[in-house]
Amino acid sequence: MAAPGASPRKISAASARAHTRKSRPGGGSSAISSGILPKVLVVAFVGLLAWTYKAIQPPEPKIVGTPGGPPITAPRIKLRDGRHLAYKEHGMPRDLAKYKIVFVHGFHSCRHDAVIADKLSPELFEELGIYVLSFDRPGYGESDPDPKRTPETIALDIEELADQLGLGSRFFVIGYSMGGQIVWGCLKYIPHRLAGAALIVPVVNYWWHAFPSNLTTEAYYQQFPQDQWAVRIAHYAPWLTYWWNTQKWFPPSSAIARNPKIFSPADQAILAKSPLNREYYVQIRQQGDYVSLHHDLMVGFGAWEFDPMDLENPFPNGEGSVHLWQGVDDYLSPVILQRYIAQRLPWIEYHELAGMGHTLPMAEGVSDQIVKALLLGKNES
Repeated sequence: MAAPGASPRKISAASARAHTRKSRPGGGSSAISSGILPKVLVVAFVGLLAWTYKAIQPPEPKIVGTPGGPPITAPRIKLRDGRHLAYKEHGMPRDLAKYKIVFVHGFHSCRHDAVIADKLSPELFEELGIYVLSFDRPGYGESDPDPKRTPETIALDIEELADQLGLGSRFFVIGYSMGGQIVWGCLKYIPHRLAGAALIVPVVNYWWHAFPSNLTTEAYYQQFPQDQWAVRIAHYAPWLTYWWNTQKWFPPSSAIARNPKIFSPADQAILAKSPLNREYYVQIRQQGDYVSLHHDLMVGFGAWEFDPMDLENPFPNGEGSVHLWQGVDDYLSPVILQRYIAQRLPWIEYHELAGMGHTLPMAEGVSDQIVKALLLGKNES
């Protein structure tokens, strides 16, 4: 009620609404923002996790002989666990051969890359009666992947391959590069089946415990930075190997990218005359990079259940021999580590060739030297 004599105060409708409107608890728009922000962050975090999980997961392999997969073109055997190994035969017929050799191919290769068979002189094949069996390692070419592969399982695969093809109670094994590394597994797990073994520029695992740390550090840092990272990830975080070698921010493994700089001048001169796997290049990794190249890195540079330098002589009575062949100018398998292995294992016949690199067995006449030394005990290096 207005005081006597005072004029009544006018109140606008807008003012009345403002006075009668109740304030909302929580502070208006700022409250709305603070309530939504945590939800947005949670959604973003979940989305990032989903993206990360998808990025590190390799695609399903395209298994040979399955719907949508590459066709079967090679002879294959069926292994104890249902997997298949594809193989190729060279030289004398196996039932007539005097010497039977299983050849283990290297990284980014397949059964067609049987360099020993390809470079061996026809006269030596005939004179000595040599049979060479090469095969696609698991995940390569037309051999089924082995998600549980270890140095032991691949050695047992080789033993079963030899048995199914009737190579006899003992056979020779030769491995090149990453295949040379696999020969260590044969010496560990199937020495009783071997008549002899040759490791040609075998890839070395920097984490074998018997190496002095100063030596492995020196050799490790001789690699390109991207290769240091590639093997480090394969060893410490194998679940990131696929992502690391397929992401676009940093360079992947030089060997996967086929960077020519990983080869020494001596190697490049040899490769200029003998280009690698031109005709069958697509077949090598046709089932997927992860089950071939990436898995090779994970096994080769992973945590091994044994150290090759702890091995004992598999031929204590001289009934066979083990040879290690190394080029001084090898950028991929450091000579300083091979020399240390030869010192630790004096029962290995060590052959070091000056002016040679990682393509050592492709050089003129070297494959003949390797085979003669292994089969006949003739050291012509």
